[in-house]
Amino acid sequence: MILGLDTCLDACSAAVLKAGQVCATASHLMGRGHQEAIAPLVKGVMAQAGLDFSDLDRVGVTIGPGSFTGLRVGLAFAKGLGAALTVPVVGVGTLAALAEPLSEDLVFAVIDARRGQVYLQAFAQGRSLMAPDALDVDTAAARIAELSAGRQAVLAGSGAALLAELMPGARLIGAPACDPAAVARLAAAQTSPSIPRPLYLRAPDARLPGGAPGPDMATEGVL
Repeated sequence: MILGLDTCLDACSAAVLKAGQVCATASHLMGRGHQEAIAPLVKGVMAQAGLDFSDLDRVGVTIGPGSFTGLRVGLAFAKGLGAALTVPVVGVGTLAALAEPLSEDLVFAVIDARRGQVYLQAFAQGRSLMAPDALDVDTAAARIAELSAGRQAVLAGSGAALLAELMPGARLIGAPACDPAAVARLAAAQTSPSIPRPLYLRAPDARLPGGAPGPDMATEGVL
């Protein structure tokens, strides 16, 4: 039994998988308010699946890139739940979760990172071709063109529309958030899960006096 959670993007989502099959799923689109929404959402999904929390074997949660606050909400909730149930908590990248449901051989997961940037990662048949990266739009388009090598590019995620003019032949799939069932499937597939930590590809907008990054960046690190 796997519970998948996502609060990194523009939704609060949860899904329960049993032996690889979706038992229940729910997703509420929201830009803010994940902290208040996640507990009742998860409770409802578990009730819909007809399961007790003690039935869970593992919890999967998105770790970023995405909203600095949102990813920490989901991660804190997942870790607390895992500690209470003494089950493993597995971190899943949002870009990998965006690409997972797609059947195309080559998929570029793209998230709008604001400030003229996107978060980008390429996948071939589910295998990552590059580390997740924060790139300006022009650089991202060039990277996609290089990796697609003349094939039609499939762009999935909130950043796909930002590349539309630069890549007129691309197929765009403008998913606002991850499918929590994909999060659960990716979490189930991990054979040696480690303690999940936030994946930050750049510093948060919030700054300390004098312009230094906030304390979270000093303690967690920037990837």
